[in-house]
Order: sequence, then C-alpha cells, then structure tokens
Amino acid sequence: MALRLSRPPKPLHLIALGGALTFTLAACGGSSSPSATGDGAGDGASASGECAAYSQYGDLKGKTVSVYTSIVTPEDTPQIDSYKPFEKCTGATVKYEGDKAFETQVLVRAKAGNPPDIAYVPQPGLLAQLVSTGKAVEAPKEVSDNVDKFWSKDWKGYSTIDGKFYGAPLGANFKSLVWYSPKMFKDKGYQIPTTLDELQALSEKIAADGKSKPWCAGIASGEATGWVITDWMEDMMLRLSGPEEYDKWVKHEIAFNSPGPTAALDKVGSILKNDKFVNGGLGNVKSIATTTFQDGGLPILDGDCYMHRQASFYAANWPEGTKVAEDGDVFAFALPGVTADSKPALGGGEFVLAFSDRPEVKAFQTYLSTDTWANNKAKASPLGGWISANKGLDVNNLVSPIDKLATSVLQDPNAVFRFDGSDAMPAAIGSNAFWKQATSWITGQSTKDTVDKIEAAWPK
Repeated sequence: MALRLSRPPKPLHLIALGGALTFTLAACGGSSSPSATGDGAGDGASASGECAAYSQYGDLKGKTVSVYTSIVTPEDTPQIDSYKPFEKCTGATVKYEGDKAFETQVLVRAKAGNPPDIAYVPQPGLLAQLVSTGKAVEAPKEVSDNVDKFWSKDWKGYSTIDGKFYGAPLGANFKSLVWYSPKMFKDKGYQIPTTLDELQALSEKIAADGKSKPWCAGIASGEATGWVITDWMEDMMLRLSGPEEYDKWVKHEIAFNSPGPTAALDKVGSILKNDKFVNGGLGNVKSIATTTFQDGGLPILDGDCYMHRQASFYAANWPEGTKVAEDGDVFAFALPGVTADSKPALGGGEFVLAFSDRPEVKAFQTYLSTDTWANNKAKASPLGGWISANKGLDVNNLVSPIDKLATSVLQDPNAVFRFDGSDAMPAAIGSNAFWKQATSWITGQSTKDTVDKIEAAWPK
C-alpha cells in the first residue's frame, strides 16, 4: 500500500486553439532546464531569466487549476511551495486540497460528475477505477514524452489502461531497504550482503554470536495490521520468481497458493518465523504481531538487533537526534536479489490523473512531469522525506542521505521496479484477506493454510 509515515487502513495530462497556449517537450523537460542545472526557478523565480523554462506555457493569468490529493499537513507544504515558480511565471493559481479521505472521496466525486482538475492517485487499482468512470482524460503527448524520457517503462505501464496513457508518476517511495547499525557492522567486521544467500549467511552468523538478534520487526497497525508482511512477501516474490511471475501473481493469472507465492512466503518465514533471528529487544516471533510497525526497528539503536526491513519513509520514525547516514546511528542498504547484479525494486508512488483538458490543466500536468518540477520539489523539501524515480532529478538537490540512496536505486537503469502488489489486488485481498491471514501466519498458522485461505477469498 502507498503510505508515508503511518499506515491507515486502505478504503475501498499541448496545444490550445485561439492563441491561448502552445508548448513542446523540449521547452518543458530536459536536463538543460534551469532547475535541473541548479539555476532554476526553485527559489521563487525571482531572478531575471528564471521564468524562461515556463514561457512556453503561455499567459495563464486568471486561470485556476484544482488539485486533490491524500498528501496532507505537514507534507503538503513542500508540494505547495514547488508550484510557486509555475504560478509566478505563468500567472496561474493552483488550488490545493489535501484530504485524508481522498481514496474514497475522489471516486465519489468522479462518479457524481464533480471531480477535481487533477488528482494525485496513490494506487494503480484506484487509478483504473477512476478511469472506468469515464471522467478521466488521457494525458497529453507532452506528458507521455516526458515519461518516456525520465522514467522506466515499468512506471508508465501502471497508468496505462487499455492501451491509453493517463498520468505521469509524481513522488515515490522505495520499500526494498534493510535498515542497520553501521557501528555494529563495523565493530564486527560485517559486510553489506549483495545476495539473498549472503543475507541469510550474515543472519546465521549474527545469531551464532548470541549477543543480539539479527532482526527485529513489528506489524501492528490498527485495522491494517499485517501490511508489513505483505511487503516482505512481495519483495521475496519479485526476487525468487522474477517480474513476469510477480505480475501474474498480482493479476491472479496464477493462484495465490501456487508454488511461486508459497515459496516467497516460506522465504520470509526463514527470517521472521525463526526464533534464532527475531525479535531483538522485543520478544519472540509472536511479539512481531503486537509490536507497532513504527517501533519495529527501534531496537537497532539499543544494540538489540542488527537489521530491520522497512521502506524509505521509515526515516521519519527514528527519534529526534538520530543520525541517519552511512556513518551515523542507522542507515540502510538495498535488499539484495538472488544475484549481485540483479536490482529488484519494490515501491509505490502517486500518479497525476487529470479530469479536464483545459489548457491550464494540461500545462500544469506537463510541468509536474518534468525534471524541472522534480528538482523544484527537492529544493522545496529541506527536511527531506521525498524521493522520485524521475531520472532528471539531481540527487544532490536531496538533503537526506537515505533519500539520495533510495533515489539512486530507483534511477538505476538496471533496476526492475514493481509497484506494491497488494495495492493492485482487489480490496478483498490486498487490504483484507492478505493482511489478516499474514497476521495469523506470524502467530502460528502454516504457510499452506495461509496461502490457501487467501486464494479462497479471491473474488470470483
């Protein structure tokens, strides 16, 4: 599921006539745009010439674009600030509305014929539902061209419905991370593992030492308890079975209880259901179910465990004063694949979906698909906590070491990205049976019973 700091339960983009607006891809994208080279409009477009990258959008004075999103306080401030250069240079006004109930209300509004101009959709499944209402419009060619230039094909596929492309990615989160203590690793002479076998061997070595457990974890999250295990399983499914089988699994083209998914959950069990490996500083295996996901990695700071698998957004969960860096109190490495040269990457993000083809809407939608916006957004996020898979984003504009690490992985041309699987599954599975049965599994239910019950719950 797409999320940032906490995990609530999941409810169920030119050319204008009449001289209004004309622009091309070369004018609004490209690494030569001002912000991509560090001289752009990210500081409010106050200096002479800093509006050059926006002149192609035309004069939009008096025009308003409404944006509806689940991104709320305090994360809304960097978003709003990143629009200021566009607003200053075009004269347009962006009306921003953040709503914690976005995922249900955006569907209600679309079906009622009252959608926003633009919505930031955090799940491919929800995007498909919104397209099915007939209210969404295809992205303009400029947006499509920008996505071809700045993102991998994997990303574009998630907002392509029945052969039609609807929206560029916005932000992202990277889930395939293992948090660890650099000091503990250094003191013991442990090396960052580069394969799953090396990770298993390292876990065995730490366990044999006996002083601290190799792993700690927590999956409690209110009504959404269990989602952490779904992320673990998705990571292992992507690694052990490969991206094609992963896609089939998510689409239910292979059964949930078929050999691939079963082996993936068993692989997770080789760590999370192994009392020699967990749950450092927290208890036994069953304590994973009662430990909140926010607290799951904290024992690293006390030296009670060495590693914790959790997404890039977990950086915000470390106590104030914690140094998150390669030479800090905690840092992270990418969860390895079967081979050292494989780069499987599990994550999530939002997609920019438009419900209007007015020139100002197309202009803003295109701006959001450029490297110009990505770099403006990075500069507008002085506290970090935001990443993108946009290849035009200069990682030096990111302030957080973990954001730089995650973005570098997502930008790697060899990375094989896949979206969080449960977000694309039917709600009866992705935010119900999968969570519940994963929780039963960690407290003692067998892998076979778990995958069988999830398969039985799949909507007919």
